Amino acid sequence: MLFNKKSERLTVGDVQMMNGFVSFQGVRLNVYSFAVDGLLIDTGSQSLLEEFKPFFAEMDVEQVVITHHHEDHTGGAAYIQKTFGWPIFIHEMSVAACQEKASYPLYRKLFWGKRASFTAHALGETITSRSAVWDVIATPGHAADHIALYNRKTKQLFTGDLYVTPKTKVVLREESIPTIIKSLEHVLTYDFDEVFCCHAGYMRHGRAALQKKLDYLYELTGKVHTLQKQGLSVREMNKQLFDKKYPIVKFSGGEWDSMHIITSIINE
Repeated sequence: MLFNKKSERLTVGDVQMMNGFVSFQGVRLNVYSFAVDGLLIDTGSQSLLEEFKPFFAEMDVEQVVITHHHEDHTGGAAYIQKTFGWPIFIHEMSVAACQEKASYPLYRKLFWGKRASFTAHALGETITSRSAVWDVIATPGHAADHIALYNRKTKQLFTGDLYVTPKTKVVLREESIPTIIKSLEHVLTYDFDEVFCCHAGYMRHGRAALQKKLDYLYELTGKVHTLQKQGLSVREMNKQLFDKKYPIVKFSGGEWDSMHIITSIINE
């Protein structure tokens, strides 16, 4: 199978960004890695490692923080550890799993590669870079171990996969929309405007973007509860709320689906 890959380098202020793309049969995925103040945030995927290697080599980095355990964020960690020896930090619940061979479906391995094992340290409530203290904010929902990073000095927020898109249409089976709502509410208590998302990239007006996503999820939750009271099944609700079919649903064998949005809301 032919997977097309490409990458681009971007800079916003003192933040260096690497964005890699993988596409196949109508499914196009991307992921960012960020470098700022001696800190590398997320490592991209193993499948994009050759694209990311020059970026890692040229960055003036001392330590790595990973926003969550998914393979498109941890795929370069083993290479980085072996090549540069930078300490790697992740949520404490994923430290042990990082030392094991990662287990996830074949289609994800085809897109993102096979994540090799590596050694990680547990994040605390804060982490210090060269000139700033960062708040480590628990933001579960997309993944149980998901965190966001807030730079107290620059007031920039790095959100991992908390944002991704303003109007969520498909999610992983294990994701929880009610939990994502709580995480969005929590980060919006911080004083920030600029946001760096691992899939949407840089958002100058990030606070407004996150609020827009939160409002959308509020509205969607209300619609689901209304249809539930009317006696509609999950499939009937899904057909009414999400009429477009996305290639990732079929390609993933249903691991990604809009129906998971509905079930997470009604099962709260």
